[in-house]
Amino acid sequence: VQLVESGGGLVQAGGSLRLSCAASGSLFSINVMGWYRQATGKQRELVTLITSGGSTNYADSVKGRFTISRDNAESTLYLQMNSLKPEDTAVYYCNAQGTFDYWGQGTQVTVSS
Repeated sequence: VQLVESGGGLVQAGGSLRLSCAASGSLFSINVMGWYRQATGKQRELVTLITSGGSTNYADSVKGRFTISRDNAESTLYLQMNSLKPEDTAVYYCNAQGTFDYWGQGTQVTVSS
């Protein structure tokens, strides 16, 4: 399974970004996909995930601001981020869990105050 993120960038506080994760390969083995982030000097943390059944889970820090979605036909995972805050600044990683754990290369999101 290969995961390629895109959509990161620099945005002012209060702004929005949408991240995309294009998945390819043996996707039949994947049952959970999600987004994680890692800020400089901090551990990687879960932002949100979505199961194959469509159930979602969000970190408390992003509830009400971020939305995870997927397009099964396009094998693409999305993360809509609204009302961005400087503390959302991090490298965002796409993750897929199945037989193994797969990661994308990450995309930088920088929120200026």
